Amino acid sequence: MTLIDVTTWILGPFLGIMTFLFIFRIILTWYPQIELNRFPFNLIAWPTEPFLAVLRKLVKPIGGVDITPIIWVGVFSLIREFLLGQQGILTMLSRLS
Repeated sequence: MTLIDVTTWILGPFLGIMTFLFIFRIILTWYPQIELNRFPFNLIAWPTEPFLAVLRKLVKPIGGVDITPIIWVGVFSLIREFLLGQQGILTMLSRLS
């Protein structure tokens, strides 16, 4: 098993899970009465909040709507496609070895 294979095995699930969590985070914004500090919602908020906090400093809410989770879904999806997609960098490198 090469370093590229190990990286793919780690990076693939990580990017998939983070995308999934950010989609859930978007759905949770539809219900503002939910407390994100309570179980099970803290399982979604805890890993996503550091990413959102950084981006919220750069992107202000548009019309009172926080779009940062949407941006992160796009970023993680794009990274996953560039690295692990059918024509992704790691995919192509693993075919060479």
